[in-house]
Amino acid sequence: MLTLYCKVLTPKALDGILQVMIIEVKNEIETRQFAEKLGGLLRGGETIELIGDVGAGKTTFVKGLALGLSIDEDVQSPSFTISRVYDARDNLHLAHYDFYRLNDAGIMQDELAETMQDPETITVIEWADIVEGVLSKDRITIVFESPTETTRTLNITGNKEVLEKL
Repeated sequence: MLTLYCKVLTPKALDGILQVMIIEVKNEIETRQFAEKLGGLLRGGETIELIGDVGAGKTTFVKGLALGLSIDEDVQSPSFTISRVYDARDNLHLAHYDFYRLNDAGIMQDELAETMQDPETITVIEWADIVEGVLSKDRITIVFESPTETTRTLNITGNKEVLEKL
């Protein structure tokens, strides 16, 4: 059972479009379930930034997101390949980037900027600090905290319209 805590913020600088949610998940199964629900709401053109330590559950989250997008392939971390793209439902695509091993984004920054402009692609980025300058301002940001070995707290900020449906 997911424990959901919601707090709505409407800062003037963002014209009231920002919402903050705090989700507590007790294990990997709940992490995937929440991500699957989010994946079912996505329609293309969204950017999701994942922030957390190694082992925090970012790739587990992407696997759940893929389920919500009806992706049948085995989703793997792109830590060594930098990016992976999967075909999803409704002619959508899931582009998963992981910049953990890069000191300089180089041309990957250009590719990411182009991918985020595609209205049929959901873009997920891990270790995005290296490409901060090209990230969409209306992205969904999820910060993974690990209060225990299995429990995760997900601090989510982003588009109020999408997050209210969760």
